[in-house]
Amino acid sequence: MSPASTPKTDRSTEIASALRDAIVTGRLLVGDRLPSEAELAEQYGVSRPTVREALKRLAAQSLIRTQRGATGGAFVNHLSYEAAHGQQITTSTLLLSMNAIAFETACEARFAMERACAPLACARREAAHLATMRAELANQSDARLSDEAFCASDVAFHRALVDAAANPVLSYQLAGAVEAMQPLMNMITFTARDRARIVALHAAVADALEAQDAAACDAALTALERYTIDLAGAVMARRAAKAAARPGS
Repeated sequence: MSPASTPKTDRSTEIASALRDAIVTGRLLVGDRLPSEAELAEQYGVSRPTVREALKRLAAQSLIRTQRGATGGAFVNHLSYEAAHGQQITTSTLLLSMNAIAFETACEARFAMERACAPLACARREAAHLATMRAELANQSDARLSDEAFCASDVAFHRALVDAAANPVLSYQLAGAVEAMQPLMNMITFTARDRARIVALHAAVADALEAQDAAACDAALTALERYTIDLAGAVMARRAAKAAARPGS
């Protein structure tokens, strides 16, 4: 099939990929103006709507920005970690749900990455990080807190630990682990979890961070991982037993 007869969706993806590669490799720098739609259409032998679709894909990834007027056009955007944060969470959530990743596999990955933050977080934590963690501990100790609010507090607690590492690359990578994996894991374990035990483990993490004791922080996170995996195992076993007991099973 010739390039001109390739379906529009495939060609737009191809063009977006080529432009993205040019940005990633530095052939197009931040602030550079991309060729016009007409120029790109001629370069790739496609229609302007196909080019427009490719540019929409890049804009959705915050790789380019558009500007109107006589000096307008599409320009290479400055992509910040903050801007990419939401994309990382969405991608991680979809990846986990679509590929049916085993709970233990997701849990292992999530805590392995968070433990990597522990030494840096212990060395660099600030009063604001500790204050956030203590505030979330207080929230989690409130028996009136709903399951949804407890889950949100859980995420905020671990987010503070990650942010305490003061490393934007780690924070970006862990956005998916903490803010995507944690809610998914909580959805499975919330019916069986002992909140008091989780609060105690969280307190051990916060105490270790305050004391700048990386080994104790690692140990508390490892204990929390083990408890989470055990909880999920118990929930899955109960579900399997109920399914087996149904008539006709």
